[in-house]
Amino acid sequence: MTDATNSLISIIVPVYNAEKYLHYCIDSILGQSYTNLEVILVDDGAKDSSPAICDAYAEQDSRVTVIHQENGGIAKAQNAGLDAAHGEYIAFADNDDILDHRNIALLLQALISANADMSKARWQQFGVSQLSNIEKQAKTGASTPEKVTVFKNPLHAYQTVFCKSFRMLGDLLGRNTEALYFNEANWCRLYKREIWDGIRFPEGMYAQDVMVAGELYQRMNKVVDIDITLYYWLQSEGSVTHRERGFGFYHDNVVAGMTNFEQALKANITPMRSYYTLVGSVKEEHGALDSENVEDVRQYSIDLQKKQQLLSQLTLLQRMRCVLLQKVRLLEKNIYDRKVKNMR
Repeated sequence: MTDATNSLISIIVPVYNAEKYLHYCIDSILGQSYTNLEVILVDDGAKDSSPAICDAYAEQDSRVTVIHQENGGIAKAQNAGLDAAHGEYIAFADNDDILDHRNIALLLQALISANADMSKARWQQFGVSQLSNIEKQAKTGASTPEKVTVFKNPLHAYQTVFCKSFRMLGDLLGRNTEALYFNEANWCRLYKREIWDGIRFPEGMYAQDVMVAGELYQRMNKVVDIDITLYYWLQSEGSVTHRERGFGFYHDNVVAGMTNFEQALKANITPMRSYYTLVGSVKEEHGALDSENVEDVRQYSIDLQKKQQLLSQLTLLQRMRCVLLQKVRLLEKNIYDRKVKNMR
């Protein structure tokens, strides 16, 4: 495949204490078949050898830029990368994940061909024991996808298409439902740069990606999906998936759920995903509550009241649809969590 364009692509990688797997990620980016890249490594105050590893790559490859900053969290690191980016297109990667050799080339070709605002592909989770095989597989490069799907109104797809069971059923019925699915993760996507104009992640929040999701997707007119795996997501003991979570984590998800819930209602879209996020996070917030922490107790009471106010705005039919998808998704989540947390 020849490159559809020679536009500069900025790939932003927040880096924090990732010395064990960082080189796999950076090597997979620098080894892309599409070479006109600006790789922005944002060292978010890492305390291991990650900063030195980043600097070493910058000395070896002129496409690499390193930003060193005091630890401020992933949102601050992502924002620093966005502020420094010069590319016409923006991509993100986590510092311990691996990109397929043709990730950028295929995403760019699809985006330009469809004149879309964002292109996306499929990803695969893997455990540490699979690292060597995944690295080899990614270097081989994906084949040309057989199916490319273009769709409009991505905010509607984001809010309504998220249960795996229904996506599988939709595919069996020939509706190509899987292509409409995407979550708040920023990796395995390519964005037009202007989509991010005026949008930055809220710093100091756990749910920084969820907070910007609604606004980001509402700006988009068209999204293109490539039915092929182009990104490999490492599941390790140090990943967010495996960490214990406290009241603050769930409160941030409550706030993000409320934000997207309200935005969906204003856009006349039933907020099915945000209903799931909001109701689930309020419940988990209560489970993490320390009854002796007066501030947390007060905050939970406020969140509970706001949740009820938002749910009261749903029609009976909307609430029934939201509850149905919530029940299905909870069942799926139980299966998913056991599978992911048992990866080695």
